[in-house]
Amino acid sequence: MTRECAALLPGVCAALADPRQPGLDDTCLEKLLDWFRSLTWFDPTVELVQDNPCLTELITSVLALPDPSASILSFTLQLAGILASSESRFQHLQEKLLGRLFGQEGPRGSSAWEDASVRSAWLKGVHSMLHHQPALHFLCSTGGMDVIFTLQGDPSLFVASAASQLLVHMLTFSLESETSKGLSTKDCDWPACAQMIIKHIQESLQSSSASHIEQSLKLLSSLFGSCFGSCYAAWTEVLWLDIAKQIESFLLEETVQAQPVLANLLLNVARSPVFCGTEGSFWALVTSALEHLTPVQAGPLAVGLLKLCKCPQDVRIQALTVLLQPMDCILRAASHPLECAGLLDESVSDPVTVESLLSSKTSCAGLLCQSLAHLEKLLSLKHLRVDLPCVSLLRSLMTILQFCNGSLSPPSPLGSTISRNLINCFRVQKSALDVLAALSEKKDCDTLIAGLFDVLLAYLQSPNTSPTVLKKTFQATSKWLVHLQELSSSNSQWQQTEKILEDVFVVLQKRLCSPCWEVRDSSLEFLTAMVKCLRDQKELRQCLLSSEVLRLTENLLEDPESYVRASAVTAVGHLALVTCFAPESPVIGSQYNKESIVAKLQEILSTDSEGFPRRAVISIFTKWLREGCTGRLEDTEQFVSRVIQTVEHDLDWEVRLGGLELVEVFCSQTICQLAQCPYAPVSSSVTSSTPQNELLQVFCRAKLFGFLFASLCDCDKPVGQRACDVLVGLRGHFYPMSTLENPQEIEDSPAGRGIAWLQRTLRQGSLAQSFPTDGGEGVDFQDPESMMLALGAIDLLELHDELNKSSDHVEESPQSLLQDILATVGTIEDNEVDCY
Repeated sequence: MTRECAALLPGVCAALADPRQPGLDDTCLEKLLDWFRSLTWFDPTVELVQDNPCLTELITSVLALPDPSASILSFTLQLAGILASSESRFQHLQEKLLGRLFGQEGPRGSSAWEDASVRSAWLKGVHSMLHHQPALHFLCSTGGMDVIFTLQGDPSLFVASAASQLLVHMLTFSLESETSKGLSTKDCDWPACAQMIIKHIQESLQSSSASHIEQSLKLLSSLFGSCFGSCYAAWTEVLWLDIAKQIESFLLEETVQAQPVLANLLLNVARSPVFCGTEGSFWALVTSALEHLTPVQAGPLAVGLLKLCKCPQDVRIQALTVLLQPMDCILRAASHPLECAGLLDESVSDPVTVESLLSSKTSCAGLLCQSLAHLEKLLSLKHLRVDLPCVSLLRSLMTILQFCNGSLSPPSPLGSTISRNLINCFRVQKSALDVLAALSEKKDCDTLIAGLFDVLLAYLQSPNTSPTVLKKTFQATSKWLVHLQELSSSNSQWQQTEKILEDVFVVLQKRLCSPCWEVRDSSLEFLTAMVKCLRDQKELRQCLLSSEVLRLTENLLEDPESYVRASAVTAVGHLALVTCFAPESPVIGSQYNKESIVAKLQEILSTDSEGFPRRAVISIFTKWLREGCTGRLEDTEQFVSRVIQTVEHDLDWEVRLGGLELVEVFCSQTICQLAQCPYAPVSSSVTSSTPQNELLQVFCRAKLFGFLFASLCDCDKPVGQRACDVLVGLRGHFYPMSTLENPQEIEDSPAGRGIAWLQRTLRQGSLAQSFPTDGGEGVDFQDPESMMLALGAIDLLELHDELNKSSDHVEESPQSLLQDILATVGTIEDNEVDCY
């Protein structure tokens, strides 16, 4: 603790203990506790308490109050626990204070205990204190264990959760610190605290109270969920063997309503190091759970098991079967009874259960959405240790989508019922399309391509498709178009690809004219995604030229909705890569030429009233620059200069930040082009050569330096940080050996006065009143010699460090926090409180 903080602390403690003072903000108190946590973490000695007696005086004063406020009492409980976290400070505090706080004479017997924040603070204080044996023995001997057991069932979920976490901490700490030999199932081998907790768990599991059973199952789940280290392996195995029979009985008893908690417990146990092998009765219990839990309850367990590295293969197959059962039922319901073309050879649970859930209007969508979400997770895994039947899964997804839009008339009564339940069900449609998109990366589904695009096109064409479902359909279609393109390039199926693209473009033209702005926006996003993936394909170019998509997209640059205008800018920018900038681009009319498109986007950058379209323009310009679409260096220089002059006055900081990204790309490319050195500093022999001077002249003519130096003083920190990064990179190029300019020599140079002003202005940062970029104050930002001096003289690294400091690095200091507290309670003259 610093001397300044030590001087302020007594006043703060006195103010906190004074009931006449207004209550402090909870955030302020939490920051104070965080400070004490950091102090005690680095210093376990008793000096903190001895050198600052005001801390014990605060605790004593609060305890003496007849009716302390809940916030101050909660703060005191947590502070005492933090201070008692080391054994030496615990011994110093124990005799006087700890019993009155955490013992029987503490607040747990008073009216204050009715406040959930006090109960929560009591648990947090105990948790902070329990890092040594004396604290553990103190709690067990003062009846604290029974309090914690009771708080497990507290009506406040925060309190109940804190109690459960505390019991987990106590059990692991007790066994870790008190056990030196192997444990058995005999109680006498376990430490006293551990015995109390285990006995409580066993009694609760055998209780007739459903809430007690659920509390203990949650505690066990947290316990096994926290024990990943091999050092816990021995006792976790002993504990599991002691409760396994009881857990198994819960699976078989229909009267126990704790199945979801049971599934979570089994999954956490399966992750424990003890059960990583393939032997033992545990996996038989997992198999039994997959059979007896309902499909909704078993789903999370099944997907969790499939993610495990070490799990018996037969259990994996069974878990996958659980997830696929609803899909299997869908396929069977949609086919002729004699065909029975399902996904699975056999089921894990009774198929009638799944059929019953899918036949019910209330449960059908929920079960399918859960199953589809789990399957999407599995498809996202890089290494799935079981084979997915992708073709059958794809067929089931197509069937679900056809049920949802009413385009399939199933022959079976079950199919008719499911179809009625799913008609226009947006939730299921979106989930099915997500899985459909994920399946596009699999290589085994080629035989269903034609039928799949029929289903997708039906959704794209239907006026009944909601905007959100349409967006998902577009996303799935773009992914499958990529798959189709890969398939066509290997199998020479050009005609099929061309036909599908033509159909897609017909639908796209219609959707671009939709009265719904969300539909227009999704259509533009789809067009952009398609061009990104297929821009090198001649079929795409042919479809573009033979359709109205180009004209309609350009029209949407003037859409009344700003989101649509932004998407149109992005689409036009990517389309230009195909229609204007590509070497093989055909001549397609004057309205689509490069100059026309650039002029339209520059107009949007200058005049659009909304930020989204302007951000999109600067992003597209940067992309064009990266891909070398802006022509010769002279043309690029003029292009960048025009953009900078527009962007530097933009009120949207993200547009200004985008302008700096454009400048950074331009600098890198120009350096490579003129210095013939890819993204690396030039040698000292080149530094004084003509290319280096020409480089400076290009940057000055483009008015880069005025924009960069002005951005250092931008009121939005990300802009200043990015500008500083660019300038540091430029200085590294022009001064490769750190041979910076002598400040005294600069003062004596003709440009020295202006550079000195620039240095002073930059040190003010965003507080600078004005920043002329047109040569004011003697600084000529377009003079190569002056800018060379500026790069060498100004301490950019110091500016970089300042800009990267947190904006509240002063205000969040402990000293400032203590001053704020005193200011709030009115005990210092300066009553200006820092805001942070």
